[in-house]
Amino acid sequence: MPHKSLWAPIVICGILFGTDIAVWNVSIHHSNATQATLLTNLAPIWVGIGSFFFLANKPTKRFWLGTAVAIAGLVILLGSDTFSQMQFDKGFVLALISGMLYATYMIVSQNVLSRLQIATFMTLSMGISSLYLLIICMIMGEPLWNFSATVWSVLAVQGVICQLLGWLTLSYSVQKMDAQRVSLSLLSQGAITGIMAWLFIDEQIPVRMILGGLIILFGIGITFRRISTN
Repeated sequence: MPHKSLWAPIVICGILFGTDIAVWNVSIHHSNATQATLLTNLAPIWVGIGSFFFLANKPTKRFWLGTAVAIAGLVILLGSDTFSQMQFDKGFVLALISGMLYATYMIVSQNVLSRLQIATFMTLSMGISSLYLLIICMIMGEPLWNFSATVWSVLAVQGVICQLLGWLTLSYSVQKMDAQRVSLSLLSQGAITGIMAWLFIDEQIPVRMILGGLIILFGIGITFRRISTN
């Protein structure tokens, strides 16, 4: 069992994770998935700011340069239509808050994972998140059963692959590296999504997506290059 001093940050991580998931999904209902994804992916900026104020490992100039380049690549990848259709409404605010919650979770979890095994942390924090979201669903009167087989299969895939396996690998990365590099590396998911869509569903990839993906990877590389030069 964790030391009693770790229970408070574990509970905080569980609540942050659950709130982030809830806020991001609600933001999609009030805007669109592209806008919500873009604003949530501003998390590296919030991680850098949070690390500057609350962590001993301060962000370097190379981190900020890599972040600026990677976000510029993300803007190119998504295209100008994303910004022309962007609305500064409730969905915009919720997506922005989601990115802040995501960044806060990574900063807090880094401190916990330096003193706790990944499996223990994930079991406890996700258990707290599940209970927390269950209470919210019950208060708001959201349905909890009587879904179709298709919905249950999607929920199973989301739970096992996207949440369990995805966050296990993320927690391992946070334990081995700093939250700044991990948050920035996650911007590569836009490029990887495009490659997977091309391979498995024969989706055409325009030149701007290829260029944007390469710029994102270059920005991430700027940050990681510091490791080999020290």
